[in-house]
Amino acid sequence: MYYYVAQNNFAGGDGSREHPFKTIQEAANVALPGDEIIVSPGIYRERVDPPLGGEEGMPIVYRSSSHLGAVITGAEKIGPWKRESESVWSCEVPNSVFPERNPFTEFVRGDWFDVRKKAHLGDVFLNGRSMYEVFSYQEVEKPVTRKSSWNPGDTLFVWYCEQSRDGLYTVFKANFRGYDPNIENVEISVRSTCFYPSKEGIGYITLSGFKICQAATNWAPPTAHQEGMVGPHWSKGWIIEDCEITESKCSGISLGKYLQPANENKWTTTYLKDGTQTQRDAVCQALNEGWDKETVGSHIIRRCNIHDCGQAGIVGHMGGIFSTIEDNHIHHIGCKNNLAGAEIGGIKLHAAIDTLIRRNRIDHCIRGLWLDWQAQGTRVTGNLFHDNVPPVGTQIVSGLSLGEDIFVEVSHGPTLIDNNLLLSDIACRLSTQGIALVHNFIAGSFTYVGKGTDNGGHIFATDRYTPYHVPHSTMIAGFMTILHGDARFCNNVFVQKPVRDDLQVYLESKSATIGKLTALSCGTIAYKDYPSMEEYLSGFKTRPSNRDVYYDHLPVYFEGNYYFNGALPSPKEKDAYVDNKHKVTFRISDEGNECAFMTNLFAFMPRGEKRLFTSKELGTAFEPEQRFENPDGSVIVFDTDFIGNHRPLMPSAGPFEYPSERYVLFRSGSFRNPVLIEGVRPGLSQKSITSPSKAEAAYDNQDIEDALKADAAVTGSQGSDRGLQLQTGKFVIEEIEGNIDYKDGKDIKSSNNINNSKDSNAIKNIKESISASEASVEESADYTAVDDNNSSGTASKDAEHESNVFDSTDISSRDRKKNLHCQIALVDCENISVTCREQIRHVSEIFIEDNIAWVHFEGDSGITEIDCAYGICHYIPSWSMEAEDTVSVQRSDGTMALGRCIAALLRIYIDKDLQDPDIMEERVSMQEGPVLNHYGIQLRFANRQLKLVRNKKFLSLVQAAEAVRRASGDVIVEEI
Repeated sequence: MYYYVAQNNFAGGDGSREHPFKTIQEAANVALPGDEIIVSPGIYRERVDPPLGGEEGMPIVYRSSSHLGAVITGAEKIGPWKRESESVWSCEVPNSVFPERNPFTEFVRGDWFDVRKKAHLGDVFLNGRSMYEVFSYQEVEKPVTRKSSWNPGDTLFVWYCEQSRDGLYTVFKANFRGYDPNIENVEISVRSTCFYPSKEGIGYITLSGFKICQAATNWAPPTAHQEGMVGPHWSKGWIIEDCEITESKCSGISLGKYLQPANENKWTTTYLKDGTQTQRDAVCQALNEGWDKETVGSHIIRRCNIHDCGQAGIVGHMGGIFSTIEDNHIHHIGCKNNLAGAEIGGIKLHAAIDTLIRRNRIDHCIRGLWLDWQAQGTRVTGNLFHDNVPPVGTQIVSGLSLGEDIFVEVSHGPTLIDNNLLLSDIACRLSTQGIALVHNFIAGSFTYVGKGTDNGGHIFATDRYTPYHVPHSTMIAGFMTILHGDARFCNNVFVQKPVRDDLQVYLESKSATIGKLTALSCGTIAYKDYPSMEEYLSGFKTRPSNRDVYYDHLPVYFEGNYYFNGALPSPKEKDAYVDNKHKVTFRISDEGNECAFMTNLFAFMPRGEKRLFTSKELGTAFEPEQRFENPDGSVIVFDTDFIGNHRPLMPSAGPFEYPSERYVLFRSGSFRNPVLIEGVRPGLSQKSITSPSKAEAAYDNQDIEDALKADAAVTGSQGSDRGLQLQTGKFVIEEIEGNIDYKDGKDIKSSNNINNSKDSNAIKNIKESISASEASVEESADYTAVDDNNSSGTASKDAEHESNVFDSTDISSRDRKKNLHCQIALVDCENISVTCREQIRHVSEIFIEDNIAWVHFEGDSGITEIDCAYGICHYIPSWSMEAEDTVSVQRSDGTMALGRCIAALLRIYIDKDLQDPDIMEERVSMQEGPVLNHYGIQLRFANRQLKLVRNKKFLSLVQAAEAVRRASGDVIVEEI
């Protein structure tokens, strides 16, 4: 059943489309498993506390009707403001505005928090951005730049609070640096969370498309109840997708620990047990109280934009087991440096058992990813890490604020890090064992190797004993300290970055402390004193008389690594390839809607010389005696590179198999968060974003005809993400004219008679043909869909639910409009037509965004979306379009030709009676190819895809339209 929510509605609605609820909480109070709550755009100033969860295969879905249109905020606007001096304004707020606790009388606190950093739970926001707190009126009047912040200019926007004498008001003093707070949007955080159940065990909830912001969350250490602005609170099967998560005081999303009253911040409240011991107690207590795969974890966080949180973008202890974190952009976490402690990072997870972290972009965080304790079965693959150390000029206040891409701490593994780009000055902090790094591009150094695993005792040994588990289970197999080593480095590329003077000076000034633990030399040189497997085993030929051998460093294995620009291998690495003659360059480029990796690496690196690794060759992690393997126990084969290309039996080192100077890593989506990773395998209701073909990845260095052959080879490969996309992006018609629903071309439910006019029948034919052509497309592609979102199958069941969700609702609840955006609209298209079942349908407009085209037929209220590069077709029943430019096709033969090519491709997709698409492609190429050649554009139809080539480079549809328009002198007509 559907429930509707509209913030601008009057109170008293019943949740129907005609009379929606005013708040999300009203809908949450009545929703049952399988229901969906559709939330209209607006600002919802409430804390949503779901009282009931869904069931496996029948989640309760909370969905913003337009992407990021519905905002759930923990803040309230305040005013009026009074000017007290030239730079200071004041405002009194009644304490009755705070529903739970007053975040301006309580301070951030908890285990592992540095109490020298004083900070209230609340924040003051100017136009959505948090200001900096100070603790005296004088600091408000004359603020001082804080060099420890990554954005020192922002630190002059300051606020201070105090309680009124009668205790009824919180009084704010603020310096807005010339802004008038009575004109600008000034808010304060008043709620502790935004979407978070107060009870445990509220599972199987999907949260989709919201912006969630500005909660007064508390510090979330592993020995306390870990609250976040959003989170499942110790339950199972949540999906958080396509959301923007921003401006949480501490943590954005929590997959964390529940409340254990007798062990809540016990270290900093009783002081009698060390924090490590209380954490061991917390793990054992959770296990005794039912912590297992059946009740907790298996969550999915995907395609979210998570940024500007004080402690962590995603935090969790034990609650994130068996979860997937994929396709997110996590950035600017902890950069204010107004909080300090041992729990800060883009992602900070304890006990990430069998957790998959893939295809994320993590940048500009005080540290990127921190895997602390029990990273057993954790896999980090296909991620981009960069700029996760303080920028030049930032004052580094402690070793923990120095930062790195990945920190793995006191874990026994197996922890697998493969096919990543680690581009920060410090790549990994490795106070751990049981790790494998395979096929990575590594530009920074390894630090804390062999160190950082005790509690800092001066007299007694204070080794940290941490648990390890029965493989793929929460059951504890034992506890052990960290011996260090037990590491494998295979087929990686190390490229030494220029060493920053400011970082070198800082480390030299700390030579007595962290200077001994942190170096800036890239490569495996940090493991130079570790034994090989042969050396290690030689001490165990008989029962050792010297017991010290049981506590010595574990062996380290090297194979197939490349070193450039002065990067240094371990002296024990026998086959290291070292090139100090050539200079390898690289950079990240954010231009337009693409994030690309630029490098000249392949000009100097040999190809196809290495062994194809599987998890069998990596062996087992020493302490848990568990293989580096998938959660289901199957073997991992490293036969796919960063962008989805298949590796041969003799692959190249590093994350990219085929040579290029430019690799597109992420593309923006018109309907998704700003950065989406390529290679996504979306569910039925999601926009198709697929990895580029081998040919597109290599176009700079390859003749175009060879590229097309390579492209065809990739299309036929069993492991191609693109091939899987053809299967998972199946056609589903949700609604057509006359209120008839079709799924797989079958009449599901009808409330009115369809109009029997010729146009209506033609519309019906086209829509039926789209559904019917599903079988022929899948047959021609010959692919098998694989659900790899979650080992328990949660994601596939969620997609199945989405495809069947219309079966149990009334017809009026399905009339949802999709808001679209395009770069160019082609209008006056009456001379372009599509023939379907002997019915000629004239095109009204064609809208183009990159390689996506939307075709609108005359007399049709819906619109057909096609992906011309990857062969995907989808019908949208209700829509609106925002266009940047509009062009009349009648003004240009080139634009007309381009439109007819798109229409021809659409006919190939939807007309199941068209037996030989090759004939159609040949006919269109003969008719429209010469026209496009006049503009220097070559036309190629290949495998039901439209390819456009200019100067031996592939063009997107919008690039071709721009080229034709400029060459022909087309003018822009009215804006749609």
